[in-house]
Amino acid sequence: MRGVEPRAEGRFAAALEILERLVAFDTVSAHSNLDLIDWVAAYLGRFGIATTRSSVFAGKANLFATIGPSERGGVLLSGHTDVVPVAGQDWTSDPFCLTERPGVVGDARLYGRGSADMKGFLALVLALVPEIVERPLAVPLHFAFTHDEETGCFGAPALIGALPTGVARPLFAIVGEPTSMQIATAQKGCAFFRTRIIGHDGHSSAPERGVNAIVAAAEIIAEIGRLHAEAKGRARPESGFDPPYTTLSVGTISGGTAVNIIARECAFEWDLRTLPDEDAAALKARIDRFIATDLLPRMRAGYNGASVETETIVAVPPLLAVSGSPAEALARRLTGINTTTTVSFASEAGLYQQAGIPAIVCGPGSIGVAHQPDEFITRAELAAGQEFLDRLIQWAATGG
Repeated sequence: MRGVEPRAEGRFAAALEILERLVAFDTVSAHSNLDLIDWVAAYLGRFGIATTRSSVFAGKANLFATIGPSERGGVLLSGHTDVVPVAGQDWTSDPFCLTERPGVVGDARLYGRGSADMKGFLALVLALVPEIVERPLAVPLHFAFTHDEETGCFGAPALIGALPTGVARPLFAIVGEPTSMQIATAQKGCAFFRTRIIGHDGHSSAPERGVNAIVAAAEIIAEIGRLHAEAKGRARPESGFDPPYTTLSVGTISGGTAVNIIARECAFEWDLRTLPDEDAAALKARIDRFIATDLLPRMRAGYNGASVETETIVAVPPLLAVSGSPAEALARRLTGINTTTTVSFASEAGLYQQAGIPAIVCGPGSIGVAHQPDEFITRAELAAGQEFLDRLIQWAATGG
């Protein structure tokens, strides 16, 4: 932090302390995040900042707070508090203890689950508080910390539903997912499905006397593969996405009871990630139509009780690039970057946009290390995030 004013340097040190505390909370999505939320609420409370909570699941909570004039809209800084599991991953240090080690070209790395995705951003936001409560803000800053983003962006809708309305409603949102401080103005839509097949069991020596659920599942999976190949054939390199086409893939499958029994049941989960302007419902409808008009009649010819049911587990809307977006204009001003990018991972930005709040995705750290063992964020990446927020404070203090 050479050449940085003492106040900013002190804030950076505070952010590191806060990040250490946040990483120590085991907020894997399967666990409660309430200890972290309680800690953040108490921290903000020490500065006289009121917080409100919302929730979708028991033992979980979103937290919302506003600093600055409540009679006008402002900038919403949004991040999720949950992290992905560490079980089965080969970590070289305790994933819930922030550990600093040298990195390439001398840039220290801070290892810990969620350090990049996305507790580093939350720590930088919270470290702003002592300074911004001392100075009048002409434009308010809103903090939105959510639960269960990693499992399907389940918490954010409750927080969005409880946001202020009218003139106090946030003007735009910055979702601080790790983008290496690049401005992402578009993201793919994301949907997860679970398909369950019921056939008819029997002795495997006479396969035609039963209805094999695994064989039926294989036909559906092959159809999903054909749709993926079609989508790949429509690749649009100019879209900026990686890969530059809609994708369909199968992630899990289970079925059958023994090798010599015709499988009565099979279930598999599959994933659909659409380019923002492609119709996810139309693609799923093609799978449904194949099942209803082709596969299921053949299954029921052998057993009238055969069935295929597909359940939507997750549905996250895309973020659409919007010309003249005020969120993009502000991010360009704060970063000095004149280009934008896209992200293929899901985030809560599309939910804000769907609710009428322009949004972009921009935050410190690299998505390339997220969800992996030895996840890390570097000091330089955190410093870049702080510089962005420093400019945001100046902008908010002067009225935009």
